[in-house]
Amino acid sequence: MTEPLSNEVTQLLLAWSDGDQSALEKLTPLVYAELHKIAKRHMRREGENHTMQATALVNEAYLRLIDAGSVRWQNRAHFFAIAAQLMRWILVDFARRRRKLKRGGAALKVPLDEAAGVARERDTDLVALDEALTNLAKFDSRKCRIVELRFFGGLSVEETAEALKISPRTVMREWGLAQAWLYRELSRTEKDGVAEDGS
Repeated sequence: MTEPLSNEVTQLLLAWSDGDQSALEKLTPLVYAELHKIAKRHMRREGENHTMQATALVNEAYLRLIDAGSVRWQNRAHFFAIAAQLMRWILVDFARRRRKLKRGGAALKVPLDEAAGVARERDTDLVALDEALTNLAKFDSRKCRIVELRFFGGLSVEETAEALKISPRTVMREWGLAQAWLYRELSRTEKDGVAEDGS
C-alpha cells in the first residue's frame, strides 16, 4: 500500500473511531481489497480441497472488525494487526470444527515454509500451530504477536514494527527466534503424534 493511501486509511480509521460513519463507508473499499489479498494468501496455503473460500474468510473477518465498535483504532497497522488475529481465530475454529466432523481425521494443513521458514519443506497442522503459538504467548507474547502479524496478517517487517511500536531490527531478530522455537515445538508435536498413532 502506498504511503498516501496508508495515511488516508489511518485518517479514516481515526474518524471512524470518533463516530464518523461516513468514514467507514470510505474506508471499506480501501481495506477490503487488502484483507482479500491476505485471505487469498491463506487459502493458497490451505490447498485445493479446502472448503472455505477467501471471500468467506475476508467477509467473516470484516464483519467482526466492523462489530468491534469499541476499538480505538490507532492506524492502518493496528487495524491489520487485529484483522490478522481475527483471521487466525476464524481459520483455527474452522479447522477444529472440520477435525471434529472427521472424528480425529486429518486436520487442515498449512505449508509453513511459505511463512518465511517457520518450518521448512513440510505441512503443519493449523491447530497444532495455534496451540504452539498459545504456548509461546505464555512466556513471550511479543514473539507470538510477531508471528501472528507476519504469518496470519501478511504484514511486512516495517508494518509489524509499527503495529508493535518496536524497531524493524527487533522484529527481524525476534521473528527468527520465534521461527526456531516453533519449528522445534512443531517437530516435537509431530513426533509425539506419530508415536501415539503407532505409525
